[in-house]
Amino acid sequence: MITRDAAAFLDAARRCAPDFGPATAKAAFLVAPDGFAHAAESAGDNRYMAAPDGFDRTRALHQHRQLQAALSADVPVVCFPGHPGMPDGVFPNNVFATAPQRLVVGRMRHPVRRREATRGDIRGFFAKVLGYGEIDLSTQEHPCELTGSLVIDRARGLGFCGLSERCDEAGAALMHRALGLRATWLFDLAAGEYHTNVLLALLAGRAALSCADGFAEPAQVEVVLEALYGPHVIRLSAAEQAAFAGNAIALSAQRVWMSRQARDALSDASLQALAAAGFVAGGVELDAIEAAGGSLRCCVAEIF
Repeated sequence: MITRDAAAFLDAARRCAPDFGPATAKAAFLVAPDGFAHAAESAGDNRYMAAPDGFDRTRALHQHRQLQAALSADVPVVCFPGHPGMPDGVFPNNVFATAPQRLVVGRMRHPVRRREATRGDIRGFFAKVLGYGEIDLSTQEHPCELTGSLVIDRARGLGFCGLSERCDEAGAALMHRALGLRATWLFDLAAGEYHTNVLLALLAGRAALSCADGFAEPAQVEVVLEALYGPHVIRLSAAEQAAFAGNAIALSAQRVWMSRQARDALSDASLQALAAAGFVAGGVELDAIEAAGGSLRCCVAEIF
C-alpha cells in the first residue's frame, strides 16, 4: 500500500515482520568528486549548499578517498569516477537505488543531474557484472529522487517518502512499485527542505535518527516513528541537524556512519541512545563535500 494516511500506514507497518530482506546492504558504491563544483540549478532548492567560492575539489577528492576506505571496513565499496559535466555526481543515491537483483534509475528534478542517469558504466556494472535487471524511471516526467526522497526500512519493506519539488506523489508511487515495498507513507517536508534523508535515518531496521522540525507535521512523524522504533528513536537537535547528523547510514548491524562534523555535534544523550540501540558512531571528515548540500548518506548508493 502507499498512502498519505498515517494511521493506515501504521496499521499496515505494524503487521510487517522483519523478513522483507537484509536490514543492511551487502555492498555500496560511490562516485568520486572529479567534476565537483557548484551547481546553480541544484542550489535553487537546496538551502544547505555553500556559495560558489566555498568549493574545494582537491580537498573533496582527498576526503572522498578516506570515505571509501572507512566504509570498506563494513562492506565492499566500489567507486566510479566522476565527470566534469556532472557537478553533483558525488551523490549517486539520488539517481541509483537497488533491490535484490534489480537496479532502479530515478528521475532528477534538475537537468544538470539528469545527465547522471545516462551513465553507461554504472548501468553496465549492474547489468553485465552483477546480472541485475533494470527499471528505468529517468525518462518519465515525475521527479523521484530515490533514496534522497525515500528513506527505507529494508528489514520490513517500509518506505517513508517526503514530498517536495524533488519528488511528487506520482514519482513516489513509481519508486514504491520499482522497489517492491510493502507499505509507503507519503508526507510533506517543511518549507525549505528538499530531501527526507537529511532529516531521517533508519538504522538497520531497529532505530531512527529524526530531525522532526524538518517535516511539515512533526508531531505526526514522531507518533509513527515512536510506534515502530521506540525506544530507539533519537530526536536530533537543531544543532545536530545543521551538522548533518540526520544524514547517516548503517552498513552493518553495529555501526552508524556520518560525517565527522555530524559525529562531533552529537550530544552525550544522542551517543548514549545510539549505544542503547547497539550502535557506535563512526565519523569521516567531509566538510568539503558538504559544501554541495549533502553529506555522508547522500554519497552512498547501497547494493542489495
